[in-house]
Amino acid sequence: MKNYKLIILVILSAHLLLSCSDTFLEYEPEGALSSESVATADNVEALVTAAYAGIANDQISGPLTHMWVYGSVRSDDSYKGGGGRGDVNIVDHYEQYNLTVPDDGGDMAPATWTNFYKAISRANFALSVINDLSEADVPNKTARQAELRFLRGHSHFMLKLLFNKIPYIREGLTQEEIALVSNDVSDEDLWNTIAEDFLYAYDNLPQSQEEPGRADRNAAAAYLAKLRLYQAYEQNEEHQVTGINPARLQEVIDYADEVTGSLEPDYGNNYLDGFDNGSESIWAAQFSINDGTTVGRVSYVTGLNSPHGTALYGCCGFHLASQNMVNAFKTDANGLPLLDTFNDTDIFTNLNADGETPPDAGLTVDPRLDHTVGVPGRPFKYRNTLNEPGDLVYNFSWARDPGVYGYFGNMKEQQAPDCSCYKKEGPFMGTSKNVDFIRYADVLLFKAEALIQLNRWDEALPIINQIRERAAASTQRPLDAGANDIYNIGTYSAFPDKEFAMKALMFERRLEFGMEGPRFFDLVRWGIAEEVLNAYLAEEKTKRDFLNNAQFTAGRDEYYPIPQREIDFTGGVYVQNPGY
Repeated sequence: MKNYKLIILVILSAHLLLSCSDTFLEYEPEGALSSESVATADNVEALVTAAYAGIANDQISGPLTHMWVYGSVRSDDSYKGGGGRGDVNIVDHYEQYNLTVPDDGGDMAPATWTNFYKAISRANFALSVINDLSEADVPNKTARQAELRFLRGHSHFMLKLLFNKIPYIREGLTQEEIALVSNDVSDEDLWNTIAEDFLYAYDNLPQSQEEPGRADRNAAAAYLAKLRLYQAYEQNEEHQVTGINPARLQEVIDYADEVTGSLEPDYGNNYLDGFDNGSESIWAAQFSINDGTTVGRVSYVTGLNSPHGTALYGCCGFHLASQNMVNAFKTDANGLPLLDTFNDTDIFTNLNADGETPPDAGLTVDPRLDHTVGVPGRPFKYRNTLNEPGDLVYNFSWARDPGVYGYFGNMKEQQAPDCSCYKKEGPFMGTSKNVDFIRYADVLLFKAEALIQLNRWDEALPIINQIRERAAASTQRPLDAGANDIYNIGTYSAFPDKEFAMKALMFERRLEFGMEGPRFFDLVRWGIAEEVLNAYLAEEKTKRDFLNNAQFTAGRDEYYPIPQREIDFTGGVYVQNPGY
């Protein structure tokens, strides 16, 4: 699947881009063929490939893969960045929690709604075709049905995280029937309906697939662990966590134990070309370059986020690490995070004449800092020079608007500009690097979280320490590139109680997945979004004037509004989320 060898036939599936609004129920792409010419046994594999392509058909607007806007900028991990607040101002609205009009910025969250339902339509159309064919026509019929249901489950799961109240769309419905599907169902029923797709995949797929990128039983088990973890935190209509279901937590543990995989020996492998579909990657969106197509199938979802003030990249300086995120990497004398006091003082704040930020005396940090954040004076992407065109040490001048957003950059989603995976299209950058939806570190921490919530924190201790031990073994790349060694990371000797264990787990998830996108969704799942984000904003307002009016409103800002155009199109069948 990394090589979309049937990509030309994707056009055959264009007619299936149907949905329940004028933008996705009545989507009519040019060059679409009739359903009769598409729905044949010969085209089954092309339709399945098209469904896979659908979950990665994103870009800067309407993203489906990397959640840097929805999960990172909306959290305490990062700032929007770019050329001031007015540059892609809808993301500024999201960062300020200033979104009260359901269709505000129709090219972002409403477009993501549309894009996910287009992906669901692809899966459903392919299912409708395959369901009507015999095993003789399609020898691997059950496996392909299971893959398609996995893809459909993924899209609905992501929509649930973003919008909460969503309609679940099955195959075989007419457009009129689709428009009558309600989004007003209980959390429990919706979670269980989405889980049915993953359960079908779990029961009918092989443990692994020969073609990288295809869903397998391993990925289904991981997704079930993730889904049951979110489901365990029961929410009321105001999005408050009212209870944690122990039976669901046990399911998390059971499914996590079914997942095979291992951590990459070096944390940085997860963010470098050449390590796609490795031992830690459980399931990922697949991208390619130099694949025989005109521009390759590279990902542009983070195309705005490259360093700005250097000819090495060019544009546009979005998605910048917050001071709070940088401070979180501080460690104490034992190499442990400062769980309660990490933000009492700021680090890397004193620029010298060379535009570098020498570390404060005595400062020690978790080495994941230099895999996550661009810090002036420290090597970028484990390089200090390129043969051409020049220097690759992160520099203050790479910050596009430091007076507004500071000068820390993002690193995980970047590649060195001489990488064969890298493509520049106009001012925007894309790469063929996969985007991981679930990696093995996720699964380990899903299990650890469930164990802690079940009062079995002693069993969670070695799991969290395993994550930290891998981080401790991930210093060689930045050191070889010339980073000064300020690393000190240790393991926990014990968790004294559940409260401490849970705090350590939450902090570990932030460090491990910093600026990858899950942070906001974690905070909502735990029921602490208002507490954490308003405390974050109160401190940030003393440093960043642009956040002066930002305020997280509980009971509203946990989810995006249902796009008003969808409510209008269904004649009010859909109900709006509270507060909008």
